Amino acid sequence: MKRILFFIILFCISLSVIAQESCPQVIPALQQWRGTGGTLSLPVRGSIVIRTTDKAALESTARILISDLKELMGWDYTLRTGKPRKNDICLSLTPPDEELGEEGYVLDFSGYACIKAPAVKGVFWGTRSLLQILFNHQGTLPKGTARDYPQFPNRGFMLDVARKFFTMDYLKQYVKILSFYKMNEFQIHLNDNGFPQFFENDWNKTYAAFRLESERFPGLTSKDGAYTKKEFIELQKMGKAYGVNIIPEIDIPAHSLAFAHYKPEIASQEYGMDHLDLYKEETYRFVDTLLDEYLCGDSPVFIGPDVHIGTDEYNKKEAERYRYFTDRYLKYIAKYGKNPRMWGGLKWLPGKTPVQAEGVTVNAWSYDWIDPEASLKDGYKLINSCDTYLYIVPSAGYYRDFLDHQWLYETWSPWLINKKLTLPEGTVGVLGGMFAVWNDKCGNGISEQDVHVRSFPALQVLAEKMWKGSNSQVSFEQFEDLCRQMPEAPGVNLLGRIPSGVCQTASGEVQLTPAGEVCVLSGTDSISTVLQEVGYPYAVSFKICPDENASNSSILFKGPHSVVYANWENKGCLAFSRDGYTFVFYSYHLPEGVWSDIRIEGDYKGTSLYVNGKLQERLEGRTKKVYRQQYKRMEYMEYQETLIFPLQQIGDGLNGFKGKIKNVVCKQF
Repeated sequence: MKRILFFIILFCISLSVIAQESCPQVIPALQQWRGTGGTLSLPVRGSIVIRTTDKAALESTARILISDLKELMGWDYTLRTGKPRKNDICLSLTPPDEELGEEGYVLDFSGYACIKAPAVKGVFWGTRSLLQILFNHQGTLPKGTARDYPQFPNRGFMLDVARKFFTMDYLKQYVKILSFYKMNEFQIHLNDNGFPQFFENDWNKTYAAFRLESERFPGLTSKDGAYTKKEFIELQKMGKAYGVNIIPEIDIPAHSLAFAHYKPEIASQEYGMDHLDLYKEETYRFVDTLLDEYLCGDSPVFIGPDVHIGTDEYNKKEAERYRYFTDRYLKYIAKYGKNPRMWGGLKWLPGKTPVQAEGVTVNAWSYDWIDPEASLKDGYKLINSCDTYLYIVPSAGYYRDFLDHQWLYETWSPWLINKKLTLPEGTVGVLGGMFAVWNDKCGNGISEQDVHVRSFPALQVLAEKMWKGSNSQVSFEQFEDLCRQMPEAPGVNLLGRIPSGVCQTASGEVQLTPAGEVCVLSGTDSISTVLQEVGYPYAVSFKICPDENASNSSILFKGPHSVVYANWENKGCLAFSRDGYTFVFYSYHLPEGVWSDIRIEGDYKGTSLYVNGKLQERLEGRTKKVYRQQYKRMEYMEYQETLIFPLQQIGDGLNGFKGKIKNVVCKQF
């Protein structure tokens, strides 16, 4: 009997090992997997099949999957309805399942690839896993069945687009990235301002921006970058199709300098112009009208279920009036049928004035500003946005430039609210977590892609922790290796990675012009290359011989996000621009009619110019210093003189480089 029991146990262990070995690699990891052995190979040209009764519900998901298969794998798939055949991809809805809920799904890889779920969102998340498995397993699927569902319902990212503008194209790419990793909330912080100490201590000169078109207040919208109502509605619709809830945030009554610049009479005279005056009726008329503009009517601008009203960091002296203001606007949002959200602030501004809790979700961000246990007791829902662990403030010198990815993977969970409080697992009212990028240092030169370099690895690890939870079977080193090989999303390459299909030498170099061949550019023509751009860390080298009387600030290299110039301002210097900033290598002037050997190296800290094998100049470390009288100390702003190198074309049809160029080579380390 003991021998039989031994063999049964050994057989079960063997099955477990086989199942574990064949478990598909995805981020976030699958909750359950039962491998049956063998693989399923899908064809390069195939069909996605929807049951006829599910077509209306699942057609959008299927068409996104068709597009993504083309982008990620180069495959051509078509959509049909009916019954699946061998090697098809089948999408279907199933009866309700308590464990799977609204976001869970089942994968069944046998004779064909089946994704089924009780709700459309679950099917969509299943397509994200399918794409990742196909990518990570070179186009094959391990046979077996998975059941997958999230540990937390709210898994988010907040981006400060006010103090650093991000294009609508960037936001749309981020919807795809968040979706690819099953992150389902994207909070967009639409208004904010810089710190006056960096603007001559003058509130009127201090940078401030509101990024959304306003017809009721012409002139309120920022001139240096904003979104039309139509664009913002389209973004929200796209988010809905990709399973990502876009949460607009209009931050009041502090962080409101953009509104005070437009209408100075509503600014506080006591606490700073970035504070709205909470005692003036004009303040309430303005805020009512502004919010109503985006919430009213049958087709509002804010189409999603949630709207965020900020409410953080108002002066402590006005606790009662702050509480009145906050309560009023929580109710104001709710009357339009929206779920109001706010930053935690009631601990810092205590008082007797009640503030609505029913239906309100609070970002638990600071130990000093919110008491999570008291908030839960009062009836608020909480999202863990702990500033200590989850705030990225690029190159600011405080909070974090990069999150601590290993600590997050090995230790953090949404139950760890702050350094002093860890709530019991399963505490009712904790919905999940959200990390944030705050661009506090307005004008510091940070680029969209620099922000992405910081936020993308954080997104990967937090997606894992909020969907899968702890995964002790996979070490951080193994997880990090998987992160590095994962794409950002189908059709997205903000990191500027060199695609695997691009021919590289044994040393990793990519030859972008024929070796040894001299390319002559007339100033009105260009050469296309196999790459759009190359990201950090990299080296781009070339030999160049400018013609005499070259054009002023002529385009040498151009890409989707940046431009490299020759003869900047007729001074013979190399320069580059991106995100509205221009940076110049002033220390070297390219000689006309002479060949120069140029090498430009870049990383996330700065950019280096080498000429004829010697370092000529490094753009890094330039700092603005100001004395802050209020705290009697020096404060600093470090400029980011970085470049993800543009390689989509050499030269330009309008104002291109005039001269000779050869041996254009790039390498990514």
